[in-house]
Amino acid sequence: MPLFSVWHESAALGCRVDWGQRDRMPDCRGGIYKIEDPISIPRDFLLRKECQVPIKAIHRLKDQFGNKVAIVGKVFGPWTLSYHLFGVEEFLINTLLNPSAVKRALDTLKVVTLLFAQAQIDAGADALCLADHATRDLCSPHAYQEFLLDIHRELNERIPCPLILHICGDTSDRICFIKQTGIDCFHFDSKVPTGTARQLAGSSLALMGGTSNIEVVRNGTEQDIRHDVREKLSANIQVIGPECAVPLDAPYCNMKTMVKDVHRLARAT
Repeated sequence: MPLFSVWHESAALGCRVDWGQRDRMPDCRGGIYKIEDPISIPRDFLLRKECQVPIKAIHRLKDQFGNKVAIVGKVFGPWTLSYHLFGVEEFLINTLLNPSAVKRALDTLKVVTLLFAQAQIDAGADALCLADHATRDLCSPHAYQEFLLDIHRELNERIPCPLILHICGDTSDRICFIKQTGIDCFHFDSKVPTGTARQLAGSSLALMGGTSNIEVVRNGTEQDIRHDVREKLSANIQVIGPECAVPLDAPYCNMKTMVKDVHRLARAT
Protein backbone atom coordinates (compact mmCIF):
# COMPACT_ATOMS: atom_id res chain seq x y z
CA MET A 1 0.00 0.00 0.00
CA PRO A 2 1.81 3.12 -1.19
CA LEU A 3 -0.74 5.58 0.27
CA PHE A 4 -0.30 6.70 3.86
CA SER A 5 -1.72 10.22 3.96
CA VAL A 6 -5.39 11.03 4.61
CA TRP A 7 -5.27 14.13 2.40
CA HIS A 8 -5.00 13.08 -1.27
CA GLU A 9 -8.67 13.45 -2.22
CA SER A 10 -9.23 16.50 -0.03
CA ALA A 11 -6.20 18.29 -1.47
CA ALA A 12 -7.45 17.57 -5.00
CA LEU A 13 -10.79 19.07 -3.94
CA GLY A 14 -9.14 22.31 -2.83
CA CYS A 15 -7.91 21.93 0.75
CA ARG A 16 -4.54 23.56 1.38
CA VAL A 17 -2.34 20.78 2.72
CA ASP A 18 1.04 20.91 4.44
CA TRP A 19 2.59 17.73 3.07
CA GLY A 20 4.86 17.28 6.09
CA GLN A 21 8.44 16.05 6.36
CA ARG A 22 10.20 12.73 6.83
CA ASP A 23 9.32 12.90 10.53
CA ARG A 24 5.91 14.60 10.27
CA MET A 25 2.72 13.43 8.61
CA PRO A 26 0.80 15.73 6.22
CA ASP A 27 -1.84 17.95 7.81
CA CYS A 28 -4.38 20.65 7.04
CA ARG A 29 -6.36 22.97 9.28
CA GLY A 30 -9.72 24.55 8.62
CA GLY A 31 -12.50 23.68 6.21
CA ILE A 32 -13.33 25.32 2.89
CA TYR A 33 -17.14 24.96 2.95
CA LYS A 34 -20.13 25.58 5.19
CA ILE A 35 -22.60 22.73 5.49
CA GLU A 36 -25.19 24.31 3.14
CA ASP A 37 -22.62 25.17 0.44
CA PRO A 38 -22.70 23.16 -2.80
CA ILE A 39 -19.61 21.00 -3.11
CA SER A 40 -17.70 21.29 -6.37
CA ILE A 41 -15.91 18.20 -7.68
CA PRO A 42 -13.41 19.44 -10.30
CA ARG A 43 -13.73 17.89 -13.74
CA ASP A 44 -9.99 17.21 -13.68
CA PHE A 45 -10.13 15.74 -10.14
CA LEU A 46 -8.35 12.50 -11.08
CA LEU A 47 -5.77 14.36 -13.19
CA ARG A 48 -4.61 16.57 -10.33
CA LYS A 49 -1.21 15.65 -8.92
CA GLU A 50 -2.67 14.77 -5.51
CA CYS A 51 -4.51 11.89 -7.21
CA GLN A 52 -2.00 11.16 -9.97
CA VAL A 53 0.93 10.49 -7.62
CA PRO A 54 -0.73 7.56 -5.80
CA ILE A 55 -2.35 6.26 -9.00
CA LYS A 56 1.04 6.16 -10.72
CA ALA A 57 2.63 4.56 -7.63
CA ILE A 58 0.07 1.74 -7.73
CA HIS A 59 0.67 1.27 -11.46
CA ARG A 60 4.43 1.06 -10.97
CA LEU A 61 4.05 -1.46 -8.13
CA LYS A 62 1.74 -3.63 -10.23
CA ASP A 63 4.24 -3.54 -13.10
CA GLN A 64 7.06 -4.50 -10.75
CA PHE A 65 5.39 -7.21 -8.66
CA GLY A 66 2.49 -8.45 -10.76
CA ASN A 67 0.59 -11.04 -8.73
CA LYS A 68 3.45 -11.90 -6.37
CA VAL A 69 2.05 -9.62 -3.68
CA ALA A 70 -1.26 -7.84 -3.16
CA ILE A 71 -1.22 -4.22 -4.28
CA VAL A 72 -3.55 -2.36 -1.92
CA GLY A 73 -4.88 1.13 -2.54
CA LYS A 74 -6.65 3.47 -0.17
CA VAL A 75 -9.67 5.74 -0.42
CA PHE A 76 -11.42 7.85 2.15
CA GLY A 77 -15.12 7.73 2.78
CA PRO A 78 -17.48 10.72 2.81
CA TRP A 79 -17.47 11.06 6.61
CA THR A 80 -13.70 11.67 6.69
CA LEU A 81 -13.86 13.91 3.62
CA SER A 82 -16.54 15.97 5.39
CA TYR A 83 -14.22 16.56 8.34
CA HIS A 84 -11.68 17.95 5.90
CA LEU A 85 -13.96 20.07 3.72
CA PHE A 86 -16.23 21.51 6.45
CA GLY A 87 -14.04 21.25 9.54
CA VAL A 88 -14.82 18.77 12.31
CA GLU A 89 -16.89 21.17 14.44
CA GLU A 90 -18.98 22.54 11.56
CA PHE A 91 -19.71 19.06 10.27
CA LEU A 92 -20.48 17.29 13.54
CA ILE A 93 -22.73 19.98 15.02
CA ASN A 94 -24.85 19.82 11.88
CA THR A 95 -25.45 16.10 12.28
CA LEU A 96 -27.76 17.38 15.04
CA LEU A 97 -28.80 20.81 13.72
CA ASN A 98 -29.10 20.10 10.01
CA PRO A 99 -29.02 16.35 9.31
CA SER A 100 -30.57 16.73 5.85
CA ALA A 101 -27.65 18.95 4.74
CA VAL A 102 -25.19 16.45 6.18
CA LYS A 103 -26.83 13.64 4.20
CA ARG A 104 -26.66 15.71 1.01
CA ALA A 105 -22.96 16.34 1.59
CA LEU A 106 -22.26 12.66 2.24
CA ASP A 107 -24.19 11.70 -0.87
CA THR A 108 -22.08 14.09 -2.96
CA LEU A 109 -18.78 13.08 -1.44
CA LYS A 110 -19.32 9.35 -1.91
CA VAL A 111 -18.86 10.11 -5.63
CA VAL A 112 -15.29 11.21 -4.82
CA THR A 113 -14.66 7.91 -3.07
CA LEU A 114 -16.03 5.96 -6.03
CA LEU A 115 -14.02 7.91 -8.62
CA PHE A 116 -10.71 7.51 -6.78
CA ALA A 117 -11.43 3.86 -6.02
CA GLN A 118 -12.05 2.97 -9.66
CA ALA A 119 -8.94 4.86 -10.77
CA GLN A 120 -6.78 2.87 -8.34
CA ILE A 121 -8.37 -0.41 -9.45
CA ASP A 122 -7.70 0.51 -13.09
CA ALA A 123 -4.08 1.22 -12.13
CA GLY A 124 -3.70 -2.28 -10.67
CA ALA A 125 -4.94 -2.27 -7.07
CA ASP A 126 -6.09 -5.75 -5.99
CA ALA A 127 -7.92 -4.48 -2.92
CA LEU A 128 -8.70 -1.14 -1.28
CA CYS A 129 -8.66 0.15 2.25
CA LEU A 130 -11.78 2.26 2.75
CA ALA A 131 -10.95 4.56 5.66
CA ASP A 132 -13.83 6.50 7.18
CA HIS A 133 -13.13 7.92 10.61
CA ALA A 134 -16.48 7.44 12.29
CA THR A 135 -14.70 6.84 15.55
CA ARG A 136 -16.60 6.49 18.81
CA ASP A 137 -15.21 9.82 20.07
CA LEU A 138 -16.86 11.69 17.18
CA CYS A 139 -19.71 9.48 15.95
CA SER A 140 -22.24 7.59 18.05
CA PRO A 141 -23.41 4.12 16.97
CA HIS A 142 -26.81 5.71 16.25
CA ALA A 143 -25.13 8.26 13.95
CA TYR A 144 -23.22 5.49 12.17
CA GLN A 145 -26.48 3.64 11.59
CA GLU A 146 -28.31 6.78 10.44
CA PHE A 147 -25.67 8.39 8.23
CA LEU A 148 -23.14 5.76 7.15
CA LEU A 149 -24.46 2.21 7.19
CA ASP A 150 -26.28 2.47 3.87
CA ILE A 151 -23.43 4.44 2.27
CA HIS A 152 -20.82 1.87 3.29
CA ARG A 153 -23.11 -0.86 2.00
CA GLU A 154 -23.46 0.99 -1.32
CA LEU A 155 -19.71 1.58 -1.63
CA ASN A 156 -19.13 -2.12 -1.06
CA GLU A 157 -21.64 -2.99 -3.77
CA ARG A 158 -20.27 -0.50 -6.31
CA ILE A 159 -16.50 -0.86 -5.82
CA PRO A 160 -15.43 -3.96 -7.77
CA CYS A 161 -12.70 -5.31 -5.51
CA PRO A 162 -12.31 -6.54 -1.91
CA LEU A 163 -12.75 -3.72 0.62
CA ILE A 164 -11.06 -3.32 4.00
CA LEU A 165 -12.95 -0.83 6.15
CA HIS A 166 -10.78 1.10 8.63
CA ILE A 167 -12.20 3.07 11.55
CA CYS A 168 -9.95 4.25 14.37
CA GLY A 169 -10.77 4.02 18.06
CA ASP A 170 -13.07 1.79 20.07
CA THR A 171 -15.53 0.45 17.51
CA SER A 172 -16.97 -2.35 19.61
CA ASP A 173 -20.35 -0.57 19.65
CA ARG A 174 -20.66 -0.56 15.81
CA ILE A 175 -19.08 -3.79 14.58
CA CYS A 176 -22.58 -5.25 14.54
CA PHE A 177 -23.53 -2.58 11.97
CA ILE A 178 -20.29 -2.96 10.00
CA LYS A 179 -21.15 -6.64 9.50
CA GLN A 180 -24.37 -5.54 7.80
CA THR A 181 -22.49 -3.62 5.08
CA GLY A 182 -21.19 -6.80 3.45
CA ILE A 183 -17.63 -5.41 3.49
CA ASP A 184 -15.01 -8.16 3.31
CA CYS A 185 -12.70 -7.13 6.12
CA PHE A 186 -12.58 -4.71 9.07
CA HIS A 187 -9.29 -3.10 10.10
CA PHE A 188 -9.61 -2.54 13.84
CA ASP A 189 -7.85 -0.45 16.46
CA SER A 190 -6.07 -1.86 19.52
CA LYS A 191 -8.66 -0.03 21.65
CA VAL A 192 -10.88 -3.02 20.81
CA PRO A 193 -9.46 -6.10 22.59
CA THR A 194 -8.57 -8.81 20.10
CA GLY A 195 -10.93 -11.39 21.58
CA THR A 196 -13.78 -8.89 21.68
CA ALA A 197 -13.26 -7.94 18.04
CA ARG A 198 -13.27 -11.58 16.97
CA GLN A 199 -16.40 -12.37 18.96
CA LEU A 200 -18.30 -9.36 17.62
CA ALA A 201 -17.20 -9.93 14.02
CA GLY A 202 -18.24 -13.55 14.02
CA SER A 203 -17.28 -15.78 11.12
CA SER A 204 -18.60 -13.63 8.29
CA LEU A 205 -16.30 -10.59 8.73
CA ALA A 206 -12.54 -10.96 8.31
CA LEU A 207 -10.35 -8.91 10.67
CA MET A 208 -7.09 -7.07 10.14
CA GLY A 209 -4.73 -5.11 12.40
CA GLY A 210 -5.33 -4.51 16.08
CA THR A 211 -1.62 -4.26 16.97
CA SER A 212 -0.78 -1.18 19.03
CA ASN A 213 1.35 1.31 17.11
CA ILE A 214 2.89 2.68 20.31
CA GLU A 215 3.23 -0.28 22.66
CA VAL A 216 4.22 -2.86 20.06
CA VAL A 217 5.18 -1.37 16.68
CA ARG A 218 7.13 1.62 17.98
CA ASN A 219 8.27 0.65 21.48
CA GLY A 220 7.86 -3.12 21.63
CA THR A 221 10.59 -5.67 22.26
CA GLU A 222 10.92 -8.88 20.26
CA GLN A 223 9.07 -10.63 23.07
CA ASP A 224 6.23 -8.07 22.95
CA ILE A 225 5.89 -8.54 19.20
CA ARG A 226 5.93 -12.32 19.45
CA HIS A 227 3.27 -12.26 22.19
CA ASP A 228 1.06 -9.96 20.11
CA VAL A 229 1.40 -12.09 16.97
CA ARG A 230 0.58 -15.24 18.93
CA GLU A 231 -2.51 -13.57 20.40
CA LYS A 232 -3.74 -12.49 16.96
CA LEU A 233 -3.18 -15.91 15.41
CA SER A 234 -4.97 -17.69 18.25
CA ALA A 235 -7.96 -15.36 17.78
CA ASN A 236 -8.04 -16.08 14.03
CA ILE A 237 -7.20 -12.54 12.93
CA GLN A 238 -6.80 -13.00 9.19
CA VAL A 239 -4.33 -10.15 8.47
CA ILE A 240 -1.88 -9.29 11.23
CA GLY A 241 -0.46 -5.78 11.29
CA PRO A 242 -0.54 -2.30 12.81
CA GLU A 243 -3.82 -0.74 13.93
CA CYS A 244 -3.35 2.35 11.72
CA ALA A 245 -0.60 4.22 9.85
CA VAL A 246 2.79 3.14 11.17
CA PRO A 247 4.52 5.89 13.22
CA LEU A 248 7.21 7.53 11.12
CA ASP A 249 9.83 6.89 13.81
CA ALA A 250 8.94 3.22 14.35
CA PRO A 251 12.01 0.96 14.10
CA TYR A 252 12.11 -0.86 10.79
CA CYS A 253 13.45 -3.95 12.56
CA ASN A 254 10.21 -4.22 14.55
CA MET A 255 8.20 -4.49 11.34
CA LYS A 256 10.55 -7.17 10.02
CA THR A 257 10.30 -9.05 13.32
CA MET A 258 6.50 -9.00 13.10
CA VAL A 259 6.54 -10.45 9.59
CA LYS A 260 9.04 -13.17 10.53
CA ASP A 261 7.03 -14.14 13.62
CA VAL A 262 3.79 -14.32 11.63
CA HIS A 263 5.38 -16.75 9.15
CA ARG A 264 7.13 -18.79 11.83
CA LEU A 265 4.17 -19.09 14.20
CA ALA A 266 1.65 -19.64 11.41
CA ARG A 267 3.68 -22.58 10.11
CA ALA A 268 3.91 -23.98 13.63
CA THR A 269 0.12 -23.97 14.00
